[in-house]
Amino acid sequence: MNKSINLKQRPVGTPTLADFDFIELENNLNVCEDEILLESKYISVDPYLRGRMSDAKSYVPPFNVGEPISSGIVAEVIETKNDKFKKGDFVSGLLQWKEKQISTGEGLQKIDKSKAPLSAYLGIVGMTGLTAFLGLHEIGKPKKGETLVVSGAAGAVGSVVGQIGKILGLNVIGIAGTDEKIDMLKSEFGFDHGINYKTTKDMKADIKEAAPNGVDIYFDNVGGPISDAVLFNINQFARIIICGAISVYNKTELPMAVAVQPFLVKNSALMQGFIVSNYAEKFPVAMKQLSTWLGEGKLTYKETIVEGFDNTPQAFLDMMNGKNKGKMIVKV
Repeated sequence: MNKSINLKQRPVGTPTLADFDFIELENNLNVCEDEILLESKYISVDPYLRGRMSDAKSYVPPFNVGEPISSGIVAEVIETKNDKFKKGDFVSGLLQWKEKQISTGEGLQKIDKSKAPLSAYLGIVGMTGLTAFLGLHEIGKPKKGETLVVSGAAGAVGSVVGQIGKILGLNVIGIAGTDEKIDMLKSEFGFDHGINYKTTKDMKADIKEAAPNGVDIYFDNVGGPISDAVLFNINQFARIIICGAISVYNKTELPMAVAVQPFLVKNSALMQGFIVSNYAEKFPVAMKQLSTWLGEGKLTYKETIVEGFDNTPQAFLDMMNGKNKGKMIVKV
């Protein structure tokens, strides 16, 4: 049998397992001319998937109820009638949450497991690494000696942003939700300071203490009160990079927030949102740099790997609740 995980219904507020449907399919996939048969090996679960579960306008269409969810997947070619692929090739790309599926190969990239572990192509040398590198480089425009604050710092993107910041000579402050994660940021990823947002009594004051000269770059993965506190500490010409807003993804009402305009005007600061595909033409250069740093031992990465295809929805829910360290991945 083959299996698929579909969106059963659109979540209201925080998603639950009841929002997913496990479908058994007949394993009768016929490969036609120019097609390949893929077997999923690793599945990426990411915060942006929550947005696609809602029927709201966004930069990508929402998932359709009753149809498979899709995300970044590493798969193996197990049968091919496409000259561009041979049996045994590994590929990565946006694919459906299925154990096996047919593809034309369009949008898929061949990957080399001799250069990095297969799971890394969903993380440090995949979209995660590209998001961290290009967001920081293109919007943050870092200069040696500046101060960088990263929220969601123990997550997949945040942990890479902080490391790149250190490579570039920045003072790096990470914000995360447990003391264990704060220790990890400093001991494994080289962050200079860490702040536990769940135990701090005054986030604004703690940021000021960690960044006495102010904040030059803020890489925002969470939004909400944490980001409000950072605004009170930004410097003139600060750059605020909006990568995500996980703190508000499950809100059913419009959240209250500090008005950003006075901070931006007073400090002549830039706030810009982005999606990694904005910089698609720069992917090859960015991936080469990330691979070089990884090979030189300047970058490291953390993965939380969940075993079993059927556990993919639970892995997604756990990631949304901050139970991951680094990239959350399902090993099929």
